[in-house]
Amino acid sequence: MNEIKCPHCQTLFSINDTEYHQLLEQVRTKEFEHDLLERLSSERKLLEEQSKNELQLQLGQKDEVITTLQHQLDSFEQQEALKVQTLQSERDKDVQELQQQLDKLASEHALSLAQTLASKDSENQKLSAELQQITLQKDKEKQEALALLQQEKDQLRNQLLLQEQKQELDKQALVSQFQTELAQKDELLAYYKDFKAKQSTKMIGESLEQHCEYEFNRLRMTAFPKAQFGKDNDATSGSKGDYIYREYDENGIEIISIMFEMKNEADETSTKKKNEHFFKELDKDRQEKRCEYAVLVSLLEMDNELYNNGIVDVSYAYPKMYVVRPQFFIPIITLLRNAALNSLQYKQELALVKEQHIDITHFEEDLNTFKNAFAKNYQSASKNFKKAIDEIDKAIKRMEAVKAALTTSENQLRLANNKLDDVSVKKLTRKNPTMRSQFEALDS
Repeated sequence: MNEIKCPHCQTLFSINDTEYHQLLEQVRTKEFEHDLLERLSSERKLLEEQSKNELQLQLGQKDEVITTLQHQLDSFEQQEALKVQTLQSERDKDVQELQQQLDKLASEHALSLAQTLASKDSENQKLSAELQQITLQKDKEKQEALALLQQEKDQLRNQLLLQEQKQELDKQALVSQFQTELAQKDELLAYYKDFKAKQSTKMIGESLEQHCEYEFNRLRMTAFPKAQFGKDNDATSGSKGDYIYREYDENGIEIISIMFEMKNEADETSTKKKNEHFFKELDKDRQEKRCEYAVLVSLLEMDNELYNNGIVDVSYAYPKMYVVRPQFFIPIITLLRNAALNSLQYKQELALVKEQHIDITHFEEDLNTFKNAFAKNYQSASKNFKKAIDEIDKAIKRMEAVKAALTTSENQLRLANNKLDDVSVKKLTRKNPTMRSQFEALDS
């Protein structure tokens, strides 16, 4: 918006850019007319000077020209004066119209401004009322929220008190339960101590063996239906283990074999032995009985945390040997058995390779047997043939003997030839599926 000050009433008017440019164009037209008049005046003076110079130079020859030019100049001045008057009247008219437009715009602007101010006052009043209402609503909500928070706080405090009381009751119940269980364990410990005191060293060891055997038989039908588990009664080598576990697949291939040794000791025994004292003998029993693993089920060194934490691998001392407590008797069998089942496929493939090697060996044996029989027949025939030649050379009297010898030689040669004709790949590989498959592969 642009402001214009009226030269008459000194009033400021605000007009937009379009009206401002229109007004500016009118003012520029007036200035242009003023410039044009000044230019014409200057040109007239210049013409007069030129005319005077020409008159001075041409003297009397230019009088007529001067008169003509004077007339033309007068006519031009009249025309210019007329144009100026016309432009002045048009300018006055435009100024009046512009003044009317400005007055109209001023009145419209004042009316619009008054309406806008009234609207703004109304909106301000409305907004003030809404703000006051919102403030009241917020205060009410704040009070309600504070009341709700206070109520929740009271509820949480009550719940916390109840929870603390419950925890205290649970704690007392757990303490009472633990005390009861501890008393029961003490009684059980005292019972076992008394039980051990009443047993000899041999009876203690036998009770551990019976425990392990009972645990295995309890799960035999469900977990180990094809397994063999029993006492090692073979003492031909001078020593024996306690139990041997073996398991085979449907083809008779051994899946796993374990040599078990159970060791226990009475608390009152004067010489306390360690688990490592039995490793060497157990490894020897494992190798003599051709078992893959050796496991020592031990109750020795009860205060040793190494053996109390679970399954202990002692393969650093002896290969494939483990030490376990009685509670890990079944888990060690399961772990070793599962590991063996994973390698069963390779064992089966190895057995198949061995069978194929045996088939090749049988084929070579059959071929050698045939060669020996053929050589024997050939040697017999050759011997008889030579004998017949010798008999012919000796005397005609022995022709019958020679004939008989030749006949025998012919029969032997015929039999050898028949055997040679009967020889074929099919007959040679009849009892040898491995070589038959290889020859069939060559034919294909």
